[in-house]
Amino acid sequence: MTMTATYPSLKGKVAFITGGGGGIGACLVEAFARQGVKVAFVDIAVTESEKLVGRLRKEVPEPPLFLPCDITDIEALRSSIATVRDRLGNIGILLNNAANDERHATPDVTVDYWDNRIAVNQRHQFFAAQAVIPQMQALGGGSIVNFGSVSWMLKQGGMAAYTMAKASIQGLTRSLARDFGRDNIRVNTLVPGWILTERQVELWLDEDSDKGRRAGQCLDIRLQPGHVAAMALFLAADDSSGCTAQDFIVDAGWT
Repeated sequence: MTMTATYPSLKGKVAFITGGGGGIGACLVEAFARQGVKVAFVDIAVTESEKLVGRLRKEVPEPPLFLPCDITDIEALRSSIATVRDRLGNIGILLNNAANDERHATPDVTVDYWDNRIAVNQRHQFFAAQAVIPQMQALGGGSIVNFGSVSWMLKQGGMAAYTMAKASIQGLTRSLARDFGRDNIRVNTLVPGWILTERQVELWLDEDSDKGRRAGQCLDIRLQPGHVAAMALFLAADDSSGCTAQDFIVDAGWT
């Protein structure tokens, strides 16, 4: 998918993206960098992330800043956010993208596994927001985009910890939007449908699942990371200045 919109209000702003090394996250990094945003991102996939930075270094005026970080380690996440502030300036855009939709059977879930799924898919979104909000207050405003999932809306089974974690993101979004709206901080949930990243195609796409996807969607298209990035750009830009505490669903009409 080729993105054609240009958002002048984004140029020069600082964006922090979690899970930016591959899939949707890598597309977010590239899309925002091409808008003239000072992009910083974290990921545990060091090789893929460094390759992304190397490629973009030849294609954008200001290549993104990559910081290796496990987002389940909250102190490491806070440290990364502080480093970005020191090197690039106050963060005005937060994209809470990192997640892992690993399947799991309910009888097999242990307490430790449950806690890990919450840490990977939910907890870091709150603490990243907590860390950047003072920076946004200093800037006079900002945009936080929390990433949800249509999985729980579709009553998808086979990964209860993931769907519960993702369902809770709407609550986080609406609470933060209420608490910090007077600071001109907008908080929205971006809800991707089945985005056919390389990982999704490799792990989950087969003839039967693809048939179900096509039957469920109103639009007979294969959703790509670019569809999500296009919405994220809008939500980060001043063009969406009247939008907060809302869900923006990019699922080709499935839900």
